Amino acid sequence: MIISGYDSYPNVMRKEDPTWKFALGASPVTEGSILRITDEQGNEGFGYASATPHMGAIPGSLEAELAYFRPHVMGRDADDIEAIGAALDRAMRGAPQAKAAIDCALHELLAKRLGVPLCQLFGGKMRDSLPILRILAIKTPQEMAKAARKLVDEGYRYLKIKVHGEVDLDVARVAAIRKEVGDDVHLTIDANQAYTVKNAIIAINRMAEYKIDLVEQPVPADNFEGLALVTHTVPVKIEADEAAGSLAEVYQLVTRRAVDAVSLKVPKLGGIRNTIAAARLCEQGGVSYRLGAAVGSRLLAAHALHLACALPGVDYACELGEFARLLDDPFDGIEVVNGELRLPQVAGSGVRWKGPSAA
Repeated sequence: MIISGYDSYPNVMRKEDPTWKFALGASPVTEGSILRITDEQGNEGFGYASATPHMGAIPGSLEAELAYFRPHVMGRDADDIEAIGAALDRAMRGAPQAKAAIDCALHELLAKRLGVPLCQLFGGKMRDSLPILRILAIKTPQEMAKAARKLVDEGYRYLKIKVHGEVDLDVARVAAIRKEVGDDVHLTIDANQAYTVKNAIIAINRMAEYKIDLVEQPVPADNFEGLALVTHTVPVKIEADEAAGSLAEVYQLVTRRAVDAVSLKVPKLGGIRNTIAAARLCEQGGVSYRLGAAVGSRLLAAHALHLACALPGVDYACELGEFARLLDDPFDGIEVVNGELRLPQVAGSGVRWKGPSAA
C-alpha cells in the first residue's frame, strides 16, 4: 500500500507541576512532534518525536529533520518498513527521535491495516498488563516524600527518585521517601549522570540500607570505565540510560558488562526495530532491560507498552505513565489504573487522535 500522506504537527504539553525538574534541566512544558502517515486507502499511523535536548533534539531540529525525511517516505510501499528505515539512515546520520516517529507510525499503520494489536507485529503478547514506575522530581526531601505518598495512594508500587549529585541531600531524599511509603514500595534512583565515580559509590552504599532496587545512570554517559567500576563495586543493580543512546553503545555496555541493566527507549534508539535489536543484545549478554521513561503523549506510551508486553525479558516496572502529569495530550485511550497499564486489545496502538481529521 503506497504512502500518500505525511504530516507533522508540533506538540506542546504543559506540565501539571511547572516546577518539575531533574538533574539535567527544568521546563514547564514537554515538547515534541506528532507525525501522521497515511496510505492510499485512508489507513493512518501515528508516531511521536520527542524534543529531548540531552538526547540531541529540540523542537526546531525535529521539525527540520521530519521535513527532510519526507521525500524519502512519500510514495513508498508502507509495508517496507526495513527498506524505509535503511533509506533514512542513508539520508542522514543520527536523528533518532525523528526516525523513531516514522518507524512507529509505519508499524501502527501496518497493524491497523491488518486489523491486529500492534504487539502482534512483534511476535504477540507475553503479558496483558505492565506495572508502571512513576518519577519523583527533584525537590526537598519532605516535598518528595509528600509526592511519593500521593502516588502510592493512587495505587503505584514502583517509584523513581530523581537526585542531583549532592550526596548528603540525596540520601536524605531517599530516607524521607522510604520512611513515608514503608517497605512494600519499590524504589529506584536516577542521577542523570550527576555523580563523580567516587561520590556515586559513596551515595549508593549509603542509600542501599533503604532497600533500593536499582540506580540509573549515576555517572556521565561517556565514562564507560567509571560506570563499570560503580557496577562492580556497589551492592545495588546499576542501569544505563544516557550511556545507551544507540545500538552500538548498547553493544559496548553488554559486551563489556559495564552495567547490570539497560533502560531502553524507543525515541532514543531510533524506533521499534532498533529497540527490539537492543533487547536481544541484552538477552544474549545476560543484562536486564526494561522500557524507560516515555515522557510525552499517550501515543508514545502506547507504542512502548505494546513492545514491553511483547518482549520476554521485561521483568520490572516500566516508565510509561508520565503522561499522567502532562496536560493537553492530543491522544486518549489508555490510563493507568491501580499502578498498571493494560494492553489495548484493538487494532493498532489503542490510542485515539483528537486532532484534525485526515484530508
